[in-house]
Amino acid sequence: MNIGLLQCDHVAERFQHSAGDYPAMFGALFQRHAPEITLTPFAVCADEWPAALNECAAYITTGSRFSVYDDVPWIHRLKAFVRQIHEAGKPYVGICFGHQMLAEALGGRVAKAPSGWGVGVHACEITQAESPEIWMQPPQRQCWLQYMHQDQVLELPAHAVVLGRSAHCPVAMFRAAPHMLGIQAHPEFTADYSRALLHDRRARIGDERAQQALDSLGQPTDEAVIMQWIAVFLRQATVRGA
Repeated sequence: MNIGLLQCDHVAERFQHSAGDYPAMFGALFQRHAPEITLTPFAVCADEWPAALNECAAYITTGSRFSVYDDVPWIHRLKAFVRQIHEAGKPYVGICFGHQMLAEALGGRVAKAPSGWGVGVHACEITQAESPEIWMQPPQRQCWLQYMHQDQVLELPAHAVVLGRSAHCPVAMFRAAPHMLGIQAHPEFTADYSRALLHDRRARIGDERAQQALDSLGQPTDEAVIMQWIAVFLRQATVRGA
């Protein structure tokens, strides 16, 4: 399956020795956990777009240092593109900024999190654990994942369903439609890359919170489970939309 990776930022060159840019991070993740999926990157932050919506079977949107409510031309265009994906019934998964973009594009609201920065490894409680959605295989009551965000979804689009929540983030995972999924966490991040970002942003995050996040990086994470879920979600949504 060929998935379009809508790249909304670049990893700073000084950090690329850790895990590369976003296409390398996501490519390595899929190669480990869902090798049947190939990625075609589009640097939408540099105004590089698919020639047509059907160029790819589905789309994944990356994180970004930007906010989805920034008045930037490519962000406005991405909102419109996400609406087109929704209307066409094409599968979509948004990660961090992409998760927030899904909410914003379909009528939800994103803003700075009242709780401040969400950083480090946190547990995401799966709200559907008693009756998981069919693509949530293997079932899991919680997933430990890496976070790095200031903004978060404060209001969901109409008919959206919360699938996961963290103590600092009530909407940590949601489904906006049968074919559209948002995940606030960063399954693609390595501990080394998170560590570098935390040191770089320590003054902005605050010393105490940054140190707690750094201390949390020894916690094992569940990106393997999340990637299995994403792969099954994309396959099933593609079949459903065919």
